[in-house]
Amino acid sequence: MTGGDGNPPGVILAAPSSSGGKTTLTLALLRWLRHAGRRVASIKVGPDYIDPAFHAAASGRPCRNLDVWAMRPDTLADLAWRAGTAVELVVVEGVMGLFDGVAGSPGSTAGLALATGWPVVLVVDVRGQAGSAAAVVHGFHSFHPELRLAGVIFNRVSSDRHEALLRRALAPLAVPVLGAVRRHAGLTLPDRHLGLVQAAEHPDLEVFLDRAAEIIGREVDVPAFVAIATPLRLPRPKAGAPFGLPPLGQRVAVARDRAFAFAYEGMLESWHAAGAEVLPFSPLSDQEPAADADAIYLPGGYPELHAGELADRHRFLGGLRRAAEIGKPVYGECGGYMVLGRGLVDAHGHRHAMAGLLTLESSFAKRRLQLGYRQVALAGNTPLGPAGAIYRGHEFHYTTVLGGPAAAPLFRCWDAEGLTCPPAGERRGGVMGSFIHLIDGPWSP
Repeated sequence: MTGGDGNPPGVILAAPSSSGGKTTLTLALLRWLRHAGRRVASIKVGPDYIDPAFHAAASGRPCRNLDVWAMRPDTLADLAWRAGTAVELVVVEGVMGLFDGVAGSPGSTAGLALATGWPVVLVVDVRGQAGSAAAVVHGFHSFHPELRLAGVIFNRVSSDRHEALLRRALAPLAVPVLGAVRRHAGLTLPDRHLGLVQAAEHPDLEVFLDRAAEIIGREVDVPAFVAIATPLRLPRPKAGAPFGLPPLGQRVAVARDRAFAFAYEGMLESWHAAGAEVLPFSPLSDQEPAADADAIYLPGGYPELHAGELADRHRFLGGLRRAAEIGKPVYGECGGYMVLGRGLVDAHGHRHAMAGLLTLESSFAKRRLQLGYRQVALAGNTPLGPAGAIYRGHEFHYTTVLGGPAAAPLFRCWDAEGLTCPPAGERRGGVMGSFIHLIDGPWSP
């Protein structure tokens, strides 16, 4: 196994379906390896902001996202190599089930495994089954002949006898069992409507991670897991080659706190690589964007949980308005878009005035799920790029829009299968926003 500045070795944790325990096992392995003195980094497959923050807490290193559908090949390769810089191992957490993704595309955990050459360890939730688990593993092992299923970890095992039955059932298959993790009270993380409660809000996260690492060290053969890793197959990117989203300006003020936590590490990294300076500020602390910033970015997050506080942050809102008055680019995604609008109605039906720079009125009083990948084209010339520039991203929120469509939408929009969606977002001068989180672009038409 190579590491450091060489070709980064990695291994992918996947599962037959969501909610099988991938995240907890990934965090436990990262923390165990960190305690063991191993230089380990992590990757999360697909569009996810919350799990990567837990990864970073467990490993002590930033977690990057890789998305085979939404990222151009050069961006995918660049971020994979960056994740492996100066580490011995990259641990990858998959998304949903191993083969779940966009129909007719490689946009799944299996697609990433095939692209990177990294082997897969299947996490199987064995509650209520014994011999049937072997049939599940056999199906996943044989489904795609080019994908390397290199091991299995049984999760939520009830007893020693249960483990013995599972191992006996799997013995005829050429898939090693790397561990059998028992059901443990307290090895779950609280969640809310967009996923787990954020890492920064978890008061006992360090205790949780240390306990999880202790358990995984007893119940998983971690050295055998590490030995499975193989080098990255993607080509090393050329030095200085652009990747990711172009920066909004040379000095970009970026909102970063509990209300605005949904910014991709890889995107901010691409801005740094392009020579831009990122200037973080906290709206919840009533900080205004840096006066010498030439652009402002409000990422998504949970403004609906802090709407009353944000409505009372006059320095923050005033800073946004002054920037808009002098024509600075101001861009909001999802939660950031809501804050740029006129008002936000919280889950209790109370309306809170927002910045008023766009016409959007959003409400959580009656939730409506909007979820899916999006391919978009700019509907006009904006600081994001010229009219017609193509980007890919995703939409995931429970917001109801009060009122009709914007007079000047930001994007023309299609779903991942190419079906036309309604126009998205709004633009007014240099102020722009939508519910879509951009992941990569611009793509060639």
